[in-house]
Amino acid sequence: MATSNDHRKVTKRSSNACSRCRRQKIKCSGQHPCSNCGRRNLTCIFDDRDNKVLVTQGYLADLQAKVARLEQNRGNAEAALDSRPTEKDTETQAEGPGSPDEEEQRHPTTRSSPGGTRESSPESRQADPDEANLSNPMVEGPSKFMSSSTGRAYYLGTSSNWSFHGQILNLVHEHIHKSPLPGADLLFDGSAYDLPWDGTRSLPDCSTPIIPSIDYAIFLINAVKFHCAQLVHLFDEDEFTANLHAFYSNSENGAWKESLWYIHFLLIIAFGKTFVQHKHHAPRPPGADFFVQALQLLPDTNRLCREPVTAVEILCCIALYLQALDSRNAAHVTIGQAMRIALAQGMHTDMPVENLGEPVVQRCRKIWWTVYILDRQMTALMGLPQSIRDDDISCQLPTFNGSPHRAAGLNMQIKLARIYAEITRTVYGNKGRLRKKFVISIKAVLDDLVSLAEELRRSFPLHSDERFGGISRMPAHLHLLYYQAIVVVTRPLLFCCLKKIFESPREVQPLISSKKIRSLLNMSLEASQKILNILESLQDQGLLETFLPWDLDSLFVSTMVLILTRFVDSSLMDNQTSYLDKAYIFLETMISNGNRIAAFRVIELRKLDEMLTEYTLCQHRPSTASPSMTVSGPSMRRTLSFPEGYHSTANLLHGEDTLPPPYTGLSDEGSGFGDDLTAEQILAVAESMDIEGTDWLSFATLDNYQLVDPNM
Repeated sequence: MATSNDHRKVTKRSSNACSRCRRQKIKCSGQHPCSNCGRRNLTCIFDDRDNKVLVTQGYLADLQAKVARLEQNRGNAEAALDSRPTEKDTETQAEGPGSPDEEEQRHPTTRSSPGGTRESSPESRQADPDEANLSNPMVEGPSKFMSSSTGRAYYLGTSSNWSFHGQILNLVHEHIHKSPLPGADLLFDGSAYDLPWDGTRSLPDCSTPIIPSIDYAIFLINAVKFHCAQLVHLFDEDEFTANLHAFYSNSENGAWKESLWYIHFLLIIAFGKTFVQHKHHAPRPPGADFFVQALQLLPDTNRLCREPVTAVEILCCIALYLQALDSRNAAHVTIGQAMRIALAQGMHTDMPVENLGEPVVQRCRKIWWTVYILDRQMTALMGLPQSIRDDDISCQLPTFNGSPHRAAGLNMQIKLARIYAEITRTVYGNKGRLRKKFVISIKAVLDDLVSLAEELRRSFPLHSDERFGGISRMPAHLHLLYYQAIVVVTRPLLFCCLKKIFESPREVQPLISSKKIRSLLNMSLEASQKILNILESLQDQGLLETFLPWDLDSLFVSTMVLILTRFVDSSLMDNQTSYLDKAYIFLETMISNGNRIAAFRVIELRKLDEMLTEYTLCQHRPSTASPSMTVSGPSMRRTLSFPEGYHSTANLLHGEDTLPPPYTGLSDEGSGFGDDLTAEQILAVAESMDIEGTDWLSFATLDNYQLVDPNM
């Protein structure tokens, strides 16, 4: 007789049980939610880690080999770092020139919190082992070079604006045309203008420029004072004016040609002519003949060292003029010579007034800080190491009688120059190669910029008096430098995103959707937009600088960010296409005033925009493509062409002789300029850069790449 147990249904406990049922050792239905958790309205959690899976022994062996390789690579990297000389994580910098700032002498593993306590810096935390591959792609691998159409190889400095643009153009060209960027498609150093000089020290007398009348000379000198005096020191007004009247009152002024003052005079006249003669479209700038004659008369170093004060002023003039001509190498070498002479004269020290006299000391202080600022800026733009440490400098700020605002402006220029040096040394330097320190370096620079944000807005408002709509040149210049620093420090991430689109398109959306990455990209975009707002206000007053390099540098940097951001993530550029139209209008203004560099930049920028649009249309990517992805505005026809070997992009200059469509304006923003990037917002972005997070690991898959075939 069968018992009831014989008919009992035997069931196994589900092999897929939730955490609660496993913990209480009760039968689980295996559904989600399971019946037990469902009856009690509890959260049902399944942990798949306890599930048994069947894998081959070969699969396990491959995993073990991979782990062994990772451990070996990590051990080699740590051994290499341990063998490196000890390096300070942060240079000692002076809050005010001449006195070390204790707040900026940071401990390598701690920093001050807002409450004044000490807290661990990101560098002191234990980082994820996978972050060992994270580094700045701009400094990965061997150094990079690009050959011009003449065959000369140019070093691409890490933090250089020109280098960044060249690497971007080459990256896009390689993926679209499957070949490196031809050297003829990029404007190389010193190729924009045609100076009538081959480097010889003499020319026939018939080529000597005609010296202007004294009235016209004074007019030109005043133009130089208006454009330059607030930003840099190029000559001592009292001594220069006295020599000027002595020169014109002496009928036999031929003897003056043996003096350094006469060379100085020619350089100032050369600057003045470029500032007052607009609509000049010759292959050389106005006043170039005066500049060339000054170079021909310039004596050797022995003679310059006999009159170091005037010599350094002359070299500053030459370096700035060469920088304006896009002769970056020559400008950098010249300002380096000025730096050496100034150092030998002790201008970097606290010079004793009782021994040298107040006028000499004050003049040397103005000269030193001009040399310092120009050297820091030109070196950063070349992407090269800085020449002097800040803790070796004890020179004080000069006094400007009746104008304390100029001393404060000079101090702010010095602080910004130091930040540019820090960016070059860390983000684009060895710390950019030291993997996780790349992210730490970005955060450190943003922390430094936070301290300047409120000081800039408070001490240098763009509209200091609401009764007037005018904008002052000094505050505008400082704000442009400030926002450009934000762009330069964050744009390696933009480069990473662009490279991802070409190499791993499926990984792009999760990457740019990351809150941390998106915040930095948005900050770079906002800084670029603020630059254009400031330039717009300058242009409205006729103050947009069309010869000196600063406004064009800011415009070029910001326009690149607009083009790349629109391609990488067009959602960040929603309803912002007017900014790009605005940028091209500013470039056209500079072109119409005779700036040949701006003309070449337009060709390069439009070529980049055209290639990115071509790629978008070919890939049919509706997630990133939008109606704004077309090249903004019709191409412009210009009579200008590249020098020999620069004709491959000439087709971009043919079309209707019209400007791009006018931008619609930004009535919702008004003239707030920096309101969108307050100190609190920058600090919030910096604090969000937790290197422990996985968002940064997306960059770890970037491989080293060779920019240009060296045999090209």
